Amino acid sequence: MGETTMERAAGEEEASPPRRRRGRPRVRTALASGVLLAAGGVAAVAAFGPGGDSGGGTAAALPPNTTKVSRQTLTDTLSEEGRLGYGPAHTALSQLRGTLTKLPDSGDQITRGHELYEVDGEPVVLMYGSKPSYRPLRIGDEGSDVKRFEANLRALGYDGFTVDDEYTDGTAAAVQEWQDDIGVPETGIVELGRVAYASGAVRVDSVAANPGEPAAPGKKVLSYTGTAKAVTVELDISDQRMAEKGAAVEVTLPGNEDVPAEIDDVTTVIEAGEQGEEPTTKVEVTAWLDSGEAKKAAAEYVLASVDVAFTAGERENVLTVPVAALVALSEGGFGVEVVKGGASSYVAVETGLFADGKVEISGPGIAEGTVVGVPK
Repeated sequence: MGETTMERAAGEEEASPPRRRRGRPRVRTALASGVLLAAGGVAAVAAFGPGGDSGGGTAAALPPNTTKVSRQTLTDTLSEEGRLGYGPAHTALSQLRGTLTKLPDSGDQITRGHELYEVDGEPVVLMYGSKPSYRPLRIGDEGSDVKRFEANLRALGYDGFTVDDEYTDGTAAAVQEWQDDIGVPETGIVELGRVAYASGAVRVDSVAANPGEPAAPGKKVLSYTGTAKAVTVELDISDQRMAEKGAAVEVTLPGNEDVPAEIDDVTTVIEAGEQGEEPTTKVEVTAWLDSGEAKKAAAEYVLASVDVAFTAGERENVLTVPVAALVALSEGGFGVEVVKGGASSYVAVETGLFADGKVEISGPGIAEGTVVGVPK
């Protein structure tokens, strides 16, 4: 078999101005067809024909430089800047008609059973639940909304009824007692709009109206968040692998203290382009600081910039080479140029995790210390 020709071109990574940040530097690793992008540089590879015992070919000349296969732990990580705050804001809409007579202040924290705002001198009360009210509740009604309201009544200390999906005489009697306590007519009927549901205690983020303005169904009254601290990060769509719900992240607070957090929500958002530019797609990640350690450390900060370290994968005690050492095989897949003495040959390899400019490899004759070619 005649010799085959391989073209190997490599460019050293262009220096870019350093980005001043606390904590870890941002690292990106990506693999494209025929072009490998890594922290160590860019390697453009050409295919070569099969040959040799291991399915590779014989090199026309020795590589310009070499390195040794090493054994190490590879970790696919990314550090991004995030915002410490209270997580995403939600909107409270009025379901009552009348006049807004009292509103909370930004930053106020409100818990179950307390007034969120006031219409015609009567309170709209916060209750806990995942769905909003959509109808009045009265004797004979059945449904999950009945059970949700009864569960809140029970949590507030009212009794004489069973927490289920039926609105009974006992429920109506407890509602009359509750209505007397909050200062509204004792009808035994929960009118639509008297209760506002949120997933838990809320912190008023901003107020969208003023006392004296009319209230009407659909009118935005205020926006609110939860009361727990959270970190929000925007990732490029190419880094979506980093954002898995339930995955652990490490947050570096302004005082360089590291605390653990867990990804709670991952949302794809589209940001409008400016001055005729195309919209961009981002991945918004929310991680709550739920642990006692994290809550204590973050308590002194209301809003702050933080660093968030993501880990998408880790491989312990594996054989690795620089990504630039890979070459594309004409029959498919990748290989490396193994150098022995004054000759070299191409050996097909299986690739694993790519991280920090390195790639996990395995294949016949590949062992720790094996000499392979790399660009100059």
